[in-house]
Amino acid sequence: MHTVESFPYEVRVTENVFIPMRDGTRLAARLWRPVTDEPLPAVFEYIPYRKRDLTRARDALNHPYLAGHGYVAVRVDLRGSGDSDGVLRDEYLAAEHDDACDVIEWLAAQPWCDGNVGMMGISWGGFNSLQVAARRPPALKAIVSASATEDLYVDNMHYMGGCLLSDNLSEATVMFAFNSLPPDPEIVGDRWREMWQERLVGSGLWIEQWLEHQHRDDYWKRASVNEDYSAVRCPVLAVGGWADGYTNAIFRLLEHLDVPRRGLIGPWGHKYPHLGVPGPAIGFLQELVRWWDHWLKGRDTGIMDEPMLRAWMQDSISPHPSYADRPGRWVGEPQWPTPHIDQRRFVLGRYVMSEDPEAVQARELSVQSPLSVGMFAGKWASYAATPDLPSDQRDEDGGSLVFETDELTETFEVLGLPALDLEIAADRPNAMVAARLSDVAPNGEATRVTYGLLNLTHRNGSATPEPLEPGRAYRVRVPLNGLAHSFPAGHRIRLSVSSSYWPLAWPSPEPAMLTISTGRSALTLPHRPPRAEDDRLRPFDPPEAAPEAPATRVEPGKHHWKVERDLASGVSTLEIENDQGTVVLDDVGTLVRGATTEWFSFRHNDVTSVRGETRTLRRLERDDWRTEVITNTVLRCTAEDFVLDARLDAFELEDQATDPRTVRKRVYSQNWQRRIPRNLV
Repeated sequence: MHTVESFPYEVRVTENVFIPMRDGTRLAARLWRPVTDEPLPAVFEYIPYRKRDLTRARDALNHPYLAGHGYVAVRVDLRGSGDSDGVLRDEYLAAEHDDACDVIEWLAAQPWCDGNVGMMGISWGGFNSLQVAARRPPALKAIVSASATEDLYVDNMHYMGGCLLSDNLSEATVMFAFNSLPPDPEIVGDRWREMWQERLVGSGLWIEQWLEHQHRDDYWKRASVNEDYSAVRCPVLAVGGWADGYTNAIFRLLEHLDVPRRGLIGPWGHKYPHLGVPGPAIGFLQELVRWWDHWLKGRDTGIMDEPMLRAWMQDSISPHPSYADRPGRWVGEPQWPTPHIDQRRFVLGRYVMSEDPEAVQARELSVQSPLSVGMFAGKWASYAATPDLPSDQRDEDGGSLVFETDELTETFEVLGLPALDLEIAADRPNAMVAARLSDVAPNGEATRVTYGLLNLTHRNGSATPEPLEPGRAYRVRVPLNGLAHSFPAGHRIRLSVSSSYWPLAWPSPEPAMLTISTGRSALTLPHRPPRAEDDRLRPFDPPEAAPEAPATRVEPGKHHWKVERDLASGVSTLEIENDQGTVVLDDVGTLVRGATTEWFSFRHNDVTSVRGETRTLRRLERDDWRTEVITNTVLRCTAEDFVLDARLDAFELEDQATDPRTVRKRVYSQNWQRRIPRNLV
């Protein structure tokens, strides 16, 4: 990535300013302002991840760049996070949106702002950009939403197809750790301990309520923009990556929004595209300047003359859990849905699938998968410690029903949302199905290109699931995640179906045998033939950013994924370590230490033995301000309940001893023990 040292505007940084809310609460903000007497538009990012320290490195790359191109860039800590007042009790509450509208009104009224405001963000910031747009604050003229969704139940890290995701525990762990950290005394003064205690006592264990809402009820609908797409009236740039978990939303936003909109999907995981991995990363900040220049300054940058959707068509590649780059090319569609895609239907037969229904045998095939199917699935979203992408699918296919085409005689390219229609029965009232689509090379390597999950009790929707009648055949549709992939001639397309997919998704409460009726089941793929106009697309610039924030590495990080199987006990464990090491942020003098470890295990094929555990350590130190927070969360289950145990310990470290563990002063501790009934999950 190229570092840009000088910009059209000189930039002045304001480390902190407090923005007043309607109820007297103050939100902490950091500002990057162009040095000029001319009022300019403002662009703000609004997240709970601590502007003063934990997002300082990323903020340094992004916001000075925008400011240098003529925008007041603003990073705001949510209420109850970072250096803002209050307590953060959950995601996407009404108070969060009220505060955002107050921030927008405040920004628009400042003498250095011309009254036009944009909102941008990735993940949480992408979510609330959409949600605030639906509130229609008058000064908000356009948004950029990256790695986000407009449906909090269907495509979030909590549930997928009505199945409980292990990332529900992972996300809860992230917020458990962040919400337990203190504000910075240099910003808030002597009241930092009082504010810290208020957060420790009041924020709570969010996974409790996420587990209590197992269906798509009002809890998830309250901030889901797809409940009323027409509420969004400003232009939207929706951004994502094929290795991320939120990308399906881009297709829905392009289809259902009735405003100027553009979609961008690259090969990336849960990262901004100029930092995108797998690569290639692109000059995303340059694209943001074009977007904001068009919508906030009224300049014709040509961005709205380009295709509605730009997507990275991924070439075939050997399977690996980590890629520096994914080969491929950019393709474009002038509208979505597009007339350039035809739906190709492959009927399932006896371990084969074919577009010719006469070429397949109609029969019943059954599978009850071992719990080991899924141990090499990777994460629901590639966002933390790689290698977290799926491995060779031959490791998983032995416990699955496998259907495969003949060798392709020509390249077969797909773009969009595949779907699997099954006639299926189960021998239990509660069962799930996992479907994986793979590119199989002539040497047998199988690279997963997409997948989908369905809790079969949610076959008619997730609002009011219904138990299965054991032995009865049902017609169900399993949506698969969107993709853009080029299957080469000589390769095969493989569909693999299993009855579990642990630890990516929590298994059903009893082991279930699935029976699929072939001949009456089919896979539909969105076929997109290559087009010459793709070669004429404007190329993206190489990635640029402002200079990095100065930092000194004190301890290196450690990252690993390990799968271990104890043959004596029958216990298999996936261990994920994401130790970010220790750094000192030189410009503020703060030492930051962060580490998270996750364990997901099972014993033999006992579905009630599955267990997820997470442990986090976060430390912030500067002079005599030395704090540490440790969290531990364990999620287990019976056939009837989820069993949740958690602990939070917060410390002040009293001196500069070599081993601070001997001088910890515990300032807060809390334990949680909960049993939450399973409700068709």
